[in-house]
Amino acid sequence: MLRRTRITTGIGRNGSVRAVGRRGRTGVWDRFAASDPGLLRLMAGLRTVAAIALTLVVLAVLDTGIIHMVAGAMTAMVATFAIKEKPVRGQAITLALGLPVALVAMSLGALLNTRIIAGDIFFVALIFGAVYSRRFGDRGTALGLIGFQIYFLSLFVGATTSDLPVLYLTLAVAFACSAVVRFAVVPETPQRVLTRLRDAFRARVAQLVASQIELLDAGPEQLDKVLDDVRRHTARLHEAALMIQSRLEDGTRDAATAALLQRRVADAEIATERLGMLLLNARSAERADTLTLHLPHAPVPVTGDWRPAEDDATITLRRDLKALHLLVIRPASNDKGTAVAHLRNRLLGYRDEDGLPPATAAVQDVFRGIGEAARSVLGLRLALDGPQDESDDSPATTRSREEFDAEDVALAAPEEPEDADRTGLQRLTTRAAFQVSVGSVLAIIGGELLSTERWYWAVLTCWVVFLNTASTGEILVKGYRRLLGTILGVVAGVALAGLVGDHTWVAFALVLVLIFGMFFSAPLSYALMSFFVTAMLGLLYTLLNSYSFDVLVLRIEETALGAACGIIAAVLVLPVHTDRRTDELLGTVLDRLGDVVSAAVEQLSGGPASDLLSRARDLDTALDELRASTKPLTHPISPLRGRRRTVRYLVALLETCAYHARSLAATAELVPLSKTVAADPRLERAGRRIAHNIEALAAHVKDEGAAGEVESGASIASMLADGSGVLPSGTVTYRVLRHLQRLDEGVVGLARPLGVPVTDRSAATRA
Repeated sequence: MLRRTRITTGIGRNGSVRAVGRRGRTGVWDRFAASDPGLLRLMAGLRTVAAIALTLVVLAVLDTGIIHMVAGAMTAMVATFAIKEKPVRGQAITLALGLPVALVAMSLGALLNTRIIAGDIFFVALIFGAVYSRRFGDRGTALGLIGFQIYFLSLFVGATTSDLPVLYLTLAVAFACSAVVRFAVVPETPQRVLTRLRDAFRARVAQLVASQIELLDAGPEQLDKVLDDVRRHTARLHEAALMIQSRLEDGTRDAATAALLQRRVADAEIATERLGMLLLNARSAERADTLTLHLPHAPVPVTGDWRPAEDDATITLRRDLKALHLLVIRPASNDKGTAVAHLRNRLLGYRDEDGLPPATAAVQDVFRGIGEAARSVLGLRLALDGPQDESDDSPATTRSREEFDAEDVALAAPEEPEDADRTGLQRLTTRAAFQVSVGSVLAIIGGELLSTERWYWAVLTCWVVFLNTASTGEILVKGYRRLLGTILGVVAGVALAGLVGDHTWVAFALVLVLIFGMFFSAPLSYALMSFFVTAMLGLLYTLLNSYSFDVLVLRIEETALGAACGIIAAVLVLPVHTDRRTDELLGTVLDRLGDVVSAAVEQLSGGPASDLLSRARDLDTALDELRASTKPLTHPISPLRGRRRTVRYLVALLETCAYHARSLAATAELVPLSKTVAADPRLERAGRRIAHNIEALAAHVKDEGAAGEVESGASIASMLADGSGVLPSGTVTYRVLRHLQRLDEGVVGLARPLGVPVTDRSAATRA
């Protein structure tokens, strides 16, 4: 029906065809923005390519040789991608410091080029310093990376002392062009990035709502695919929320604005995810487990011949889900007339019990969820687009605005927790520095045996597999992916080199295309990025007149050797085993989960207010780190299939618990501001059991010999219900009961994969 309406509108009046076209283009752009939150990958690729192109143009005007143009292009690339600081001033300082570091590295590379032993010793020392410097944050990481890459560049182009004056000019031009592109051509400010991230978050909310609409109408044979879409869009929405969280401090004008935006994003994320769970319950024969939205292929309790009955409630539900989707995708600046206000007022009316249409209890829960989602969308619009026209507000909308005003006054600036840093060899950067140094020594020795001219490729691979890794398993997977991408890149390099021939500028153009592909694909696939790198190197060798098939085969051999040396060093030198790393992160997740739950229940019980959403985001950050550290255990090449299933189940359970903890925190922050919902001291009793169980799990993870057991027993509802067994719908207990119950079940469920004993207290009492 909606599709027919759009077509009719598009051909009916003058100008409406253009309007339809604009909406189509907007929809395509929204999908692209959602796929690349903040356009970070796009901007990284464009900035790097523009810096290289400008450098090549300037060097061509100065009539430098091909070798120096290659050196300038690689320097511009390094000077652009190495700097990751968010404040513009910090970027400028690091870029200014990077030039002298690059000049020194190039000078030493040229001086030590013919002194094999001294050059190798310095190279290893440089590698140690470059890795160790990561402990000093983004600036230390950038300067270490620039020093290593420029020294490597001196080996790549065969720099000599007689070449230094021209190479100094080349480096200066490359850094200057990088600065021009970074600050003038493709400027990037924290505020601009945060604005794009907010647009991406809005687009991802719309995608999740669209997949939930499909969930309503999906038949049994389509359910698995639709559920996979819902899970994927839920995870992507959570990813966008975390990215916004990481940019709030630098991207907003003050702490109060950051806290406000954090609150609105959290509201929208929780409300939209909860709506999917309510829809799944409404179409199921029995209540579905929250784990279904986080664990692939989880069982879904549905009847085999289920179809939504085309009664008034179902028709209204489908209509209102589409209305919610429209509210999400349509910015407030495009609201004209009363149509959007009418939709918003109708959906917000479902927050009142009197506004619910006649339907089953499960379907009425979905309408309540739509009302809460519409409220979160209104809050998101107010935070992103500013004040709006209130002339057409209904009483329900006015009440929602008043709630937001009260929250805005009460929100306090979040305080960032200070984590105690490790010292000595316990610090991961120090351990990695020793590991990569030993691996580099092995790579130098093996690389010299393979080729006395291009041994440094093995060292480069050994260096790269240690970047952004923290355990032996991560290094193993990264080395495997780099080797795979290199092999495929060699094939592409052979084909491209044959096509390019002696056409220099065609080769440079293809190099720019491959570099853009490298940076655009880097966060998505390390193997794909390695493919682009190797194909680009094939073209560079063509430009340097040193291309041959044997050179590219040697590239594969050196890559395999470097990856092997890195893995050997990671296993033998101060190893950080994957199991130990994941256990440490799991303990951190459980500690932060307990912190969020205890603080939320305390506030729900009438305790003092605290900054719960910041604690919830700390939990999300820790869980994200745990999820990344378990990838080697869940990788398809892992032969331990049973362990792989256990790890996936464990992470899915933790994601479920984190979702309910976020929901408790969001509700608890409303209690001091609400005029209709009061705190309930009875909740403290339920919170004690959950907190005890989380502490028992955390103690077991940190020390398997720790005494302690998880307690199960009567349901949370039976613990909190009054004599009639009924909880009034207007109480805070009624609002958080489902989250407490699911959280209790999820924490007890964690005991089995972790090997913690479970005691049924209710059974013991009966006995």
